[in-house]
Parts: sequence; structure tokens; C-alpha cells
Amino acid sequence: MIIDAHSHVHDPLTDHIAVLDEAGVDKTILFMTRPHPERAGNLTELRAEMDLLTQALAGGALGRETARRELDAALDAYPDRFIGFASVPLDTPDADAIVEREVVGRGLRGIGELTPPPDRAALIEPVLRAATDHGGLPVVVHGAAPTTAADLRTLTDLARGYPRVPLVVSQLGGAHWMDAIELVRDTPNMYLELSTASIVFAVRLAIAEIPERTLFGSDAPYGDPVIAHTTVERATRSPHVRELVLGATAQQLLS
Repeated sequence: MIIDAHSHVHDPLTDHIAVLDEAGVDKTILFMTRPHPERAGNLTELRAEMDLLTQALAGGALGRETARRELDAALDAYPDRFIGFASVPLDTPDADAIVEREVVGRGLRGIGELTPPPDRAALIEPVLRAATDHGGLPVVVHGAAPTTAADLRTLTDLARGYPRVPLVVSQLGGAHWMDAIELVRDTPNMYLELSTASIVFAVRLAIAEIPERTLFGSDAPYGDPVIAHTTVERATRSPHVRELVLGATAQQLLS
């Protein structure tokens, strides 16, 4: 089974299903989203959507309820294709109650995508504590900007403090991908998701260094599942490792 480990709700959903079919993807882990760059038909419209993304990455709570409803609608429409994860506000005083209600209570499979402000990755600690209390739910953290190299080190320290929680760093750590590979490699409960890598050999090296803890992902609509799938195929020589990266490891995390 091929699982895209990182994707966001599309509008319309049928476009997302079509590209997943083209990429040969069986299921995708789906996060809610505030902006919808796939709606943009010109540069002005794209700038407006990306402004929403910038605000969201800065920690804003823009349209959270709308995004939640969109995620629920997608999961209801395609329960055989989408695997739901729920985000948790990092400024909440009671992460455990929110995880109980918004993740466990809704039958979702994990937490994410969390995006702390730059140099404030420590804000996710209450979420990791809650994830531990609920059986070691997987937690996905944004890995590209605004995540800093210092944030990656903080995430590593936190992961070591909560060894029952699989902590996934997305987007191959962005510009800090070499640091991300080393830190994840040396922290047994951390995983590295490979979407939107700008350098193909970064994907190749990540898989070579961490064959059992790297995850195929597209970050669609920001990335393309067809291209991401092809990149993993090109970067992985071993059929066994390719199978792990493309879905078997994700299946294990979700079990």
C-alpha cells in the first residue's frame, strides 16, 4: 500500500483524488488548512492565499473552524482514501482535553500539522504529553521555514523526553535538511517526511541514513504526489526500502 504521509485538504476534493490516482497513491494522511493555493487562478489570487499561509505559519488561528469543517467533509466523502489528523492550538491551556475531544473523540489517527513560531518549538511539549497519555499518538511538526535549526534541536530534545510518541518532522527539515537527517537518525522515535525537497540527493541521503524512518509525502497542494512518488522511486534502489518509505512505515505508525 502506498501512503502519502503529508497532504492538505483540497478544493475541490475531486481534483485531489484525481492526482492521487495518477500518482498511484492508495491513501493519504490529511491535515486541515486555512489557505487554498489550488484555488488561485492568477498571481493576485495566489498572493492572497499565501498571505493567509504566512499568517497561519506565524501562529494565527485564521478560519480554524472552517478548516475543521472542511477536513471533516473530506473524511466523510472519501473515508477509504483519507486518514485524518487534527491540529492542536499551541497556546491552549489544556492540550489533553483538546486531544481527547478533537483527535480521539473524532476517530482521527494523529496530531498535526503543528507549526510553532520560529525558535519556539518548545510550545509543542504539552501536545506530546497529551499524545503519550492517549497511547502514543503520532505527532507531525512543520519542518520547513519558519522552523529553525534551533527548533529542530529542540524537537529532538522533546522527542527524547517522550519516547512513546512518534514525532514526524515534515518537509525534510526545509533548508536545514542535513541537520534534520542527523538529528532524526540519532533519535529512535523521530521520523522524517520527505515532501517538497528542493534537492533530489537530499531525499536519497535521508533514505540511505534512515531507511526505516523516512516517509513519502507530497505536501499537496504545495507539492505534487506524482513528482514526490517518482522522486522516491528514483532515490531508492532497494525494493524493500522503497516499500517501507512509500507506505509500510506509515502503516506501522498508524497501527
